[in-house]
Amino acid sequence: MKIAFVGKGGSGKTTLSSLFIRHLAAAGRPVIAVDADINQHLGPALGLTDAQSAGLPSLGAHLPLIKEYLRGSNPLIGSADEMIKTTPPGRGSRLLRIVEENPVYAACARPVALDEGSVRLLATGAFTEEDLGVACYHSKVGAVELLLNHLVDGPDEYVVTDMTAGSDSFASGLFTRFDLTFLVAEPTRKGVSVYRQYKEYARDFGVALRVIGNKVQGPDDLAYLQREAGDDLLAAFGHSEWVRRLEQGAEPPLRTLEPANRAVLELLKTQADTAHGRRDPQRYTRQAVHFHLRNAESWGNAKVGLDLATQVDEEFVLGVEPATAGAHA
Repeated sequence: MKIAFVGKGGSGKTTLSSLFIRHLAAAGRPVIAVDADINQHLGPALGLTDAQSAGLPSLGAHLPLIKEYLRGSNPLIGSADEMIKTTPPGRGSRLLRIVEENPVYAACARPVALDEGSVRLLATGAFTEEDLGVACYHSKVGAVELLLNHLVDGPDEYVVTDMTAGSDSFASGLFTRFDLTFLVAEPTRKGVSVYRQYKEYARDFGVALRVIGNKVQGPDDLAYLQREAGDDLLAAFGHSEWVRRLEQGAEPPLRTLEPANRAVLELLKTQADTAHGRRDPQRYTRQAVHFHLRNAESWGNAKVGLDLATQVDEEFVLGVEPATAGAHA
């Protein structure tokens, strides 16, 4: 399953995404964690020191390697230089699996040991002063979109992505690359305004969206979220001394998380597992092509000097046999 956590800055989405990642790892599930936020906080939330987090390899810095590997022997792509962040896979492309070893993971992923399991962590890389005036943050996040467009995942396998705050993720097609999106909302006007904006954008693309209330301090807060989010509200994560100790630098065992909050994490897992059964490979591939053609027309063709529409393999559907049979593992 491909899962995204979104929400306004300070809503607690990184904390909740890290807790969900820990919960999955504790259940023995293979997990790839992706920090796609402009503020790189997922590593520390998973127990890394600031120095360890700063030392994580950047997906953006390894984009040439990523493109060259994914291109494989796809005859529609002459070279890695012709690929942009939305270039879709086709026959001959190399596809990624969650449980495998490959050059992309070797260069970009790092194992993170948790008290109950372990995960692979990928990070887009921080936006630096060197990027000012010459790049936008979405050029770094584009590596995540490229990877998800080439990822074949199965049930009981998870990619959990901590997305950039607010509605910035709508600047690309990345928001359509998930089976389920959890929006973390505080019981405030600002918190629900991000929910309304996200829901409006997502509606036309069939994005499955569920709201997780956070920093809910009582019945009035819960009633407010129920009134504003309606049936989209899945659960509310209550006050947590466990999270407070984590944010103070401790590493409490996950088994000591409050039972009510642990139950919320299990509910999220159940929702994710259910979403996998509703996935539509045809639509997933069609949306990838849609955003690729849109990017090609607006800037990609001019940048590369080619008509990038010719990269689309009309007979390829990601995850559907026999189309994937011709792709390299």
